[in-house]
Amino acid sequence: MKINHEIILPNEDLPFKLFLFEGKNGNYHREKHWHRSVEIFAVYEGELLFDVGEHTYPLTTGKFMIINSNEVHSIQSPKPNRTIVLQIPLQLFENYYTGDKYIWFTHDFSVQDEVLMELMHNLYERYDKKERGYELQVKGIFYLIMHLLIIEYQKADITENQFRRNRYLNHFSVITSYIKENYATDLTLENVACKFGYSPTYLSRMFQKYAGINFKLYLSDIRLQCAYLDLKNSNDTLSEIALNHGFPNSKAFARAFIKKYGMQPSKYRAEIMAAAKVVGNGQYKEKARN
Repeated sequence: MKINHEIILPNEDLPFKLFLFEGKNGNYHREKHWHRSVEIFAVYEGELLFDVGEHTYPLTTGKFMIINSNEVHSIQSPKPNRTIVLQIPLQLFENYYTGDKYIWFTHDFSVQDEVLMELMHNLYERYDKKERGYELQVKGIFYLIMHLLIIEYQKADITENQFRRNRYLNHFSVITSYIKENYATDLTLENVACKFGYSPTYLSRMFQKYAGINFKLYLSDIRLQCAYLDLKNSNDTLSEIALNHGFPNSKAFARAFIKKYGMQPSKYRAEIMAAAKVVGNGQYKEKARN
């Protein structure tokens, strides 16, 4: 079975990614994949089923799951659920690595951690409301979660087998992190391969093996995700967005956008603006009634 590498970008206003699980409506299956970020799933309603490595874990209401960096996993949510997901970039743990950018968390699934569950709930609630100063409050709760992970769940006695299994994916993750940091520049398979001392052929095989797609498509996906956010949150023209995110021109950007999202970027922006206008009018009317 093909195992894909997931590209994770933080929320635009935070140093991490926080969201409600996309499988909240049920009838959802996410095939085996891996990513560089550490991930926490906290289930408040319903249940999920995780396959992690060679083991299967049912996650029920009130329980959470920690997915480690480079840990291959799949997820099933057959029924509706309410699950908060927190994805933490690995580099935020750099002061606590046990070796070669390696850190590992573990916990007993029979133990219910009400403190962590409450922190995750408060984290999302404050972020969702976005009241004045929310960024400071959200970051404060986030660092309490990180502290809890380090103190209660970090595993210090890593076996050589665990370290060896992680090493190969970690090497590839270093390459993908470099691409995410430099995606807007003129990156090619050849110059990235040269940067890390590989031949273009060998690096191409790495992408097919560990990411499930070729280098060109991987780079395009990163550029599209970042351009997508600008399309939604900025007033830049399509040409400016295209050039700012590594596309040669607006036509190339539009072709890639249509292929991934099924519509013209101009149409997507128009729909966002129309939706924002409706919400704004509704808020105005609500204030007027009060």
